[in-house]
Amino acid sequence: MRSQLFVPGDSLKKLEKGLTSGADCLFIDLEDSVALSQKPKARDMTRDFLKNARQHDKRPLLYVRVNALDTGLTDVDLAAVMAGRPNGVVLPKCLSGADVQHLGAKLAVLEAEAGIEDGATRIIPIATETAAAIFNMGSYQKCGKRLAGITWGAEDLSADLGAETNRAGDGGYTDPYRLARSLTLFAAAAAGVPAIDTVFPSFRAEDSFRRECEAARRDGFTAKMAIHPAQVPVINEVFTPSPEAVAEARAIVAAFADNPGAGVTSLNGEMLDRPHLERAKRVLARAPKG
Repeated sequence: MRSQLFVPGDSLKKLEKGLTSGADCLFIDLEDSVALSQKPKARDMTRDFLKNARQHDKRPLLYVRVNALDTGLTDVDLAAVMAGRPNGVVLPKCLSGADVQHLGAKLAVLEAEAGIEDGATRIIPIATETAAAIFNMGSYQKCGKRLAGITWGAEDLSADLGAETNRAGDGGYTDPYRLARSLTLFAAAAAGVPAIDTVFPSFRAEDSFRRECEAARRDGFTAKMAIHPAQVPVINEVFTPSPEAVAEARAIVAAFADNPGAGVTSLNGEMLDRPHLERAKRVLARAPKG
């Protein structure tokens, strides 16, 4: 799952366009992109869209971003959309792994009522949108099997901090947001789930966007969220291992397979140890199938 495209839940045109965007996953939004007065309409539209879209064999994964647990709207969101059997739920302003467990308990009840297999609905928390959440990033290791990934957000965090901006003059993030980004990587690795990079709001700045995608892949993120369909092809390209990377990874795995008892081996004049093998396996796990 390389690309996750946000689509407002109250726009049928954008929902249908999302299906043909090439995104690996749609994040159907009931939160920030939907005005309070439009949320009832968005819930109904999202449920109906989910029911129709799930009939197609070739479609992206379908997640729904509900409203945060402290808004009093989460239960209404879930009650409306679970009949559409989404693949998962995106939890904004998540404070800790306990929030994931709390949401999981709600989902378990709704799954039972809808005849959905227990645990089928996965959860992706947005884990850095408040200052308080930063202190709980290690808590996702034991929050259950529903956890499908961890992502981070810079826009809500900057509002919570009262910052003038979250980016420096060169376009890169300032220190508080670089910290949040790094902690997301650590939290995802510790929990054994994918790390998903945050959105890039300037969707017309393709060169800057590509550089940010490449930096995210370099550091260990395996996916990135998009706010516009035009960003999806770039994300998919950057986060798909190149044929050269796949060939090198296969050679590394083969070198260790030829020396099963060795802690280190060599390939093309370079000494390789177990971290090289683990990185190679991760590349192959993300490689195109077939």
